[in-house]
Amino acid sequence: MAQFDYLWQGGPEFAQSEHFRFGTDSVLLGNFVNLSGAKRAADLGCASGVISLLMLSRNNALHVTGLEINADAAALAEENMKHNNLSERSTILLGDICNVREMLKSGSFDVVVSNPPYYAVTTGEVSPDSDRAKARGEVACTLDDLCAAASFLCRWDGKFAVVYRPDRLPELFEAMRKHGIEPKRMRIVCHTVSSVPSLVLVEGRRGGKPGMRLEKVLILKNPDGTDTEEIKTIYHRE
Repeated sequence: MAQFDYLWQGGPEFAQSEHFRFGTDSVLLGNFVNLSGAKRAADLGCASGVISLLMLSRNNALHVTGLEINADAAALAEENMKHNNLSERSTILLGDICNVREMLKSGSFDVVVSNPPYYAVTTGEVSPDSDRAKARGEVACTLDDLCAAASFLCRWDGKFAVVYRPDRLPELFEAMRKHGIEPKRMRIVCHTVSSVPSLVLVEGRRGGKPGMRLEKVLILKNPDGTDTEEIKTIYHRE
């Protein structure tokens, strides 16, 4: 039987996949994405559905479609939706992002999100666990594949939000623009005020005009190691 947990008391409860443990990056993306006016969202590589749950908890009018290549993770995502009484507002599909054209209609989503693999296949060691390798590295899906899928799914002027590594920003921007998504909003994440950036949150628009807003840096920890006030707010620890 699945072991359910929650980020905050009264918030959505979830069980995690053995191979796809969610982290701060997923929570920050679920908080960052602009869901104003959105009715339909897609979560590419949804794993056990944590980002989908966070989006659904923010927008009561939203329906989320999660796409996951791992059968066990997809089944757990469905179980998480059912456990939170969100089955009617969610659809979990088992499939490959590279085959998204065969599964979903073009331009059918207001918002697309993804917490994709951060590492190119030519960098670092590849985990011997095939599921972990797919989650951490571009084994099953490249950055170009992801942006192509997001562009196909987004309606005109729809949003694509992603969390990624700062050192790969040039590649991310290049892939987004190649597929007609203009970066419009970015937020840098640092562990402390004196740390180098550890993550970036980027939101683009399909068919958007050039011009990007850089938001204030998000700091995770105070000098004494405690959570910053903003992190407390994101995690509902006020």
